[in-house]
Amino acid sequence: VQLVESGGGLVQAGGSLRLSCETSGFAFDENTIGWFHQAPGKEREVVSCINNRGHRPSYRESVKGRFFISSDNAKKTVYLQMNDLKPTDTGVYYCATLRWYIEDLSRVAVRNWGKGTLVTVSS
Repeated sequence: VQLVESGGGLVQAGGSLRLSCETSGFAFDENTIGWFHQAPGKEREVVSCINNRGHRPSYRESVKGRFFISSDNAKKTVYLQMNDLKPTDTGVYYCATLRWYIEDLSRVAVRNWGKGTLVTVSS
C-alpha cells in the first residue's frame, strides 16, 4: 500500500492550494480515504474523508465551506482543495486509508498513512 501526498507549499492568507494523494496497492474504490492536519507542536487531526459507497464527504467544522475533498477513481487519487487559507491551517497534511470513521469525524481509525506534505500559510 502506498499513499503519496503532493501539492503543499507556501501561500499567503486567503490563498488556495490543492493537495493530491496518489494511491496504489489496494482497492481504491472500496476504501475510505481521509486527509489529516498536524499543526506544529499539536496532534494530528482528521480534516475530511471520502468514500465511494454513496456516503457524502465529511469535514471537520473548522474547514467547512473552505476545503473540498474529491476523488478520481481512474487515477486512484484523492484531492483536497483548500480555499481561503488561514495561518492556523499551517502544518503537515497527510492522507490515509481509514478502517472506520464517525460521520462527524469525532473518531476515526487509520489503516495506512502517507508521508505528508507541508503547507505554510503566511499572514
